[in-house]
Amino acid sequence: MKPLRCAVIGVGYLGKFHAQKYAVLPDCDLVAVVDSNPGNASAIAGQHHTRALTDYHELLGQVDAVSIVTPTTLHFAVARDFLQAGAHVLVEKPITVTVEQADELIRIAEEKNLRLMVGHLERFNAAILGLDLTQDKPLFIESHRLAPFNPRANDVSVVLDLMIHDIDIILDIVDSEVERIDAKGVTVLTHDTDIANARITFKSGTVANVTASRASLKVERKMRMFMPNCYISVDFQNRVLARYRKGEKEMFPGVPEIIGEESTFENGDALLEEIKHFVDCIRQLREPLCSGKAGRRALATAIEITRLLKA
Repeated sequence: MKPLRCAVIGVGYLGKFHAQKYAVLPDCDLVAVVDSNPGNASAIAGQHHTRALTDYHELLGQVDAVSIVTPTTLHFAVARDFLQAGAHVLVEKPITVTVEQADELIRIAEEKNLRLMVGHLERFNAAILGLDLTQDKPLFIESHRLAPFNPRANDVSVVLDLMIHDIDIILDIVDSEVERIDAKGVTVLTHDTDIANARITFKSGTVANVTASRASLKVERKMRMFMPNCYISVDFQNRVLARYRKGEKEMFPGVPEIIGEESTFENGDALLEEIKHFVDCIRQLREPLCSGKAGRRALATAIEITRLLKA
């Protein structure tokens, strides 16, 4: 098979890593990088011996697949144009600004039988890939995603910047419609919400308590899941998956012992795995782990949380 003709639209902080991954994949030919900043485009193109462009329209109809790593406000227009031109699209999270825009991208992709994937990178964290919930579904989930302030991502609230990672994973795990959301937030360093908490109740009865902060002094990315007979902890930052269950012995009369199993995973390249998965889905004509519909579902929930915070 011929290598896929690939391009990256937006080669700022994150986009330059997308370009790096395409450049090393034997199944891909990085034909161009695009950035509105000519200096960015030239620098990244020079590193990978490819074309530097400032206008993505020059590539329409010339590529098989693209990564879109632009500001969120541009996601819809760029993704729509490439889908309409017949290219498969990997768009960074959140998929779009509005649910209506996401619906339009999903419609075009389905109409043209193209892969539309959303870059929720935590789906490819080794710890979450090692999670097996085929036997039990959590009754209660608690997640904390804390980070120091980063001026690079202050064009959106902490919900769309950080919390949406955990929203996406929780929606995938629970696989039930949302019944109710309660949310509170605080403005600390920007004019938007910097610390937020949401309590999501699902029709299945599962409850998720989700906290995100971009005004913390430390980094923490943890999720805890509680089932009737076990408790699971996922440490995304350190790639540790721990499972605790009741044993056959007793630690006190009438109280069963607790047995723990912990797995630590190697520091893999989640972005490389994400892009390899995108390419494989194109080759195998299958739905990505985080499809356009999954990205739309996460966006809709994040938008509702944001609405409640502003209210």
